[in-house]
Amino acid sequence: MQSSLTIPPCSNPTSDTPAPGHHATLHLPVEGMVSPRSEQAIEAALSRLPGVTGNASYASKCVTVEFDRRNCAIADIVERLDSLGLRVLSKEQAAARQQEPNADEPVPPRGFAKRMVARLWAHPKLTLSGIGAICLAGAWITHLAGGPTALRIALSLACYLLCGWHTARNTFQTLRLLRFDIDVLMFVAAIGAAVIGHYEEGGMLLLLFALGNAGEEMAMDKARRAIHALAKLAPETATRRDASGVDQLVKVEELRVGDRVVVRPFDRVPADGVVLEGSSSIDQAPITGESVPVDKAIDSPVFAGTINGEGLLVVAVGKLSSETTLAKVVRLVSEAQATKSPTQLFTAKIEYYYVPLVLVATTLLIFIPPLAAGASWATWFYRAMAFLTAASPCALAIGTPATVLSGIARSARIGVLIKGGVHLENLSRVRAIALDKTGTLTRGHPAVTDVVPVGQAAMTADALLSLAAAVEKSSSHPLARAIVDEATARKLQVPPADNVEQIPARGMTALVNGVATRVGKPAWVYESAAPDADLARLIKEGKSIVAVGAGGAAVGLIALADEPRTSAAEAVRRLKSLGIARVIMLTGDNETVANAVGKAVGIDEIHAALLPEDKSRLINELQARYGPIAMIGDGVNDAPAMALASIGVAMGGAGTDVALEAADIALMGDDLLRLPDAIGLSLASRRIINQNLVIALGVIAVVAPIAAMGLTPLGVAVLLHEGSTIVVVLNALRLLRWKPDDKKSK
Repeated sequence: MQSSLTIPPCSNPTSDTPAPGHHATLHLPVEGMVSPRSEQAIEAALSRLPGVTGNASYASKCVTVEFDRRNCAIADIVERLDSLGLRVLSKEQAAARQQEPNADEPVPPRGFAKRMVARLWAHPKLTLSGIGAICLAGAWITHLAGGPTALRIALSLACYLLCGWHTARNTFQTLRLLRFDIDVLMFVAAIGAAVIGHYEEGGMLLLLFALGNAGEEMAMDKARRAIHALAKLAPETATRRDASGVDQLVKVEELRVGDRVVVRPFDRVPADGVVLEGSSSIDQAPITGESVPVDKAIDSPVFAGTINGEGLLVVAVGKLSSETTLAKVVRLVSEAQATKSPTQLFTAKIEYYYVPLVLVATTLLIFIPPLAAGASWATWFYRAMAFLTAASPCALAIGTPATVLSGIARSARIGVLIKGGVHLENLSRVRAIALDKTGTLTRGHPAVTDVVPVGQAAMTADALLSLAAAVEKSSSHPLARAIVDEATARKLQVPPADNVEQIPARGMTALVNGVATRVGKPAWVYESAAPDADLARLIKEGKSIVAVGAGGAAVGLIALADEPRTSAAEAVRRLKSLGIARVIMLTGDNETVANAVGKAVGIDEIHAALLPEDKSRLINELQARYGPIAMIGDGVNDAPAMALASIGVAMGGAGTDVALEAADIALMGDDLLRLPDAIGLSLASRRIINQNLVIALGVIAVVAPIAAMGLTPLGVAVLLHEGSTIVVVLNALRLLRWKPDDKKSK
């Protein structure tokens, strides 16, 4: 089934997003961006327009433009893109592009030959390269067999045209902007080889370079498909139930807030909403990364794209299809593709200066030895072409973007939304973690921890809880709701209560089985200034205490606490195993409660009774003391501190729009273990980025000098150059199969 949720190549394609004053932002899906190396040329061309900065993304096939309306018109921007061979797509064309067969992983046909034909057909560059390879083979055979020179040249020329078309196009586009890039180096080397009669080696260079480009595109497509798979989670249709109870099959785009939809067993939920009827267990792994299905009953929230279990549910639609959590995740991940990590920016800057230096060095190799020492011009020209090929930084240019795209795609599949390569990379540099307590380390709501009968005629714990629930069941106070929920969970028989009255700032009174009963503050229920030992112990443990009295005497105590999440202690342990030097709690709660929770989960440093401005001040102090720090909170109360931290992480992003929008990273579920997972993935990404840099620079450092000395023929230089490119791409794609492992460490 085709997905109903279309991923725009960039957020809100062809939109003009207003910004303060005269500034605006355009998100333009484009056609004609032929390789990741096109990005720099496009950005450079746009920067020459007054008041314009551009960010091109080959991964999302999108150009984001920030401009000043007073200095530049939209028509000027579109015209500049058109001059680069790029066609701006309309919103409808962008949506249609996502439905093309090669936008998703094709179903491979049976048989090796058929699979090869299907793959060649899906990738035009691969097809042209395949035909070019046949021509090149013919040229080699003709040359070795002593065949006609004209035939050899004709076959080599055909290889040049078929394999070098995109390289030549990129070269001329780049030179028009007075810039130099890798395509320029490869084009010059191939033409140079032809000039001195080494047609076949020049053809092999263009062939392998074209194959490398095709491989890069296929790798990018594979990572992109991992992201596109998120959109396919949304069903295309939904069963809407009208007021008379009649069911009708409609497209999810037709659903409106308040509509009732029927979710049958094992169907995907079509929209965000709440359960009106029925109960079931829902697999929320696609959104939150939770490995265990979550029980749902009346009033439980559900998310579009999640998978229903065995029960039938009737759900009230809470959001339009374009505003669901899944839609927001897809949009934000698509935007994240367009952001560049610090290493990407660094390597792009290196390439900007490095490529002209290679061309200068090549020119010197061609002319200096023949002029200074009378050496053979042809010999040194050949060596210069080999040097030019070996020194080309293709692997350097593609290694980091492929890694970042794969890392972002993988994080989305494990319930972690990383909103850009810069955050993926910076997370690996974090040395301290600051966490809010309520809702982050703890569940965010009180639960009964102790039921303690007191008095001479002590009743059972269940009887005490049942008595308290009878009085509290009409109250909306969080502690009252927790007591009633605990009684319900224990399946206790709760007696009716009469004459229920709320006493402000004290508690509740009622008649239960004809006995006057009080439930509330201990001082009011006990009517004694001397609390007993049980009360003192529970207060010392940082718990909230509700006392119960009946017939004028105290009969028991019920202690409640916002308990730590079951995963909190394990998450803290794993954070420390990943090299986090300090785990810190920042909370507005009192010191007693904070210390109790901190001790239970293994927190190193606790700061309690904080106002929002206190948290912000402490974040600055902690960063000065420990270095880069991540702040994890709920995305609302902790927003100022999260904004000041090196990385802001929102907990439970699936449930809050604010968390999704405000944070650098959002943990889509309520499982705190997703935090060490995110850090582990970030560390793995950094390791692969570093490995790719070593491979790319190592090949250049070793092969380029020996090529200049004539110790490596052009053909070998070509093989080593393209081989290193393929290696770094395959290395980057390993991230798509990355799995959380609590044994990983820095």
